[in-house]
Amino acid sequence: MITRPAPGTCLTPGPAPGSTAGGRRRRRDGGPEELTVLRDARDALTRVARGGADPGVALAPLLDGVHRTPEFTDGRLTWRTVSPPHARLAVEAVLAWAAVEEELPGRLRPCANDACRLFLLDRSRANRARWCSMAVCGNRAKARRHYERTR
Repeated sequence: MITRPAPGTCLTPGPAPGSTAGGRRRRRDGGPEELTVLRDARDALTRVARGGADPGVALAPLLDGVHRTPEFTDGRLTWRTVSPPHARLAVEAVLAWAAVEEELPGRLRPCANDACRLFLLDRSRANRARWCSMAVCGNRAKARRHYERTR
């Protein structure tokens, strides 16, 4: 039997926003400079993922002053990223994009729906996924083609 959560129940994984569960408090007090850098990172990553910009040129300004140092913790090699405080989230976004490109090359692509701004991570065996969501963008594209055929 499927049970539905009570109204008002948080369905997101992890602690509720602003809670102190896990010993860490989620911070939402980034300044305007951090927000500006984060928006610049979003725009640069969008241009790169859509093929409109060279990653080395578009992302280099975001990584200015960033370096990684190796550390051994419990016998394991880990990397510590040091970045300016106002660029921490932007640097994490660029590093996440780089990890996806390294581990799954060619699998991150924009949705085929021109009106959609989302991207998809294609995990299909044939690497032929086209839409971020088959239920939304895929259905709209198929309905549009059907309408034009029957019109």
